[in-house]
Amino acid sequence: MGDVYDAAKRSAVMRQVRGSGTTPERTLRRLLTGLGARYRLNRRDLPGSPDIILPGRRLAIFAHGCFWHGHDCARGARVPKTNRDYWLGKVARNRTRDATVEAALGEAGWRVELVWECEMKNEAALTARLATLLEAAPLRRR
Repeated sequence: MGDVYDAAKRSAVMRQVRGSGTTPERTLRRLLTGLGARYRLNRRDLPGSPDIILPGRRLAIFAHGCFWHGHDCARGARVPKTNRDYWLGKVARNRTRDATVEAALGEAGWRVELVWECEMKNEAALTARLATLLEAAPLRRR
């Protein structure tokens, strides 16, 4: 079975998929702000351009979409029926890139945390996890 859209329509649909400013990122930022955390967004000089960094705590946070990064939840385990080989390869490349970025940040002295899209459904649990992260990484004075 082929694509349900022609090439121009498919291109328009895929252009709407954003890399930053996504709903999971905005949710994460709202929760961190509520906890009083000060953060920066998408620092391009760091490996992988983390979605959120807390520079004084040397903490980098990535808000990962379950499908795009191959999480082991129901949404992440789903593979489209059309062009299956492409999507399996795409997600595998994303996972490899994520591991490389995480290792590079670790070598540079950053702690890395992943927050999955499916974790956003339980905001109370996510807020508690973020509060624990903030306590575990005390603010370093310059």
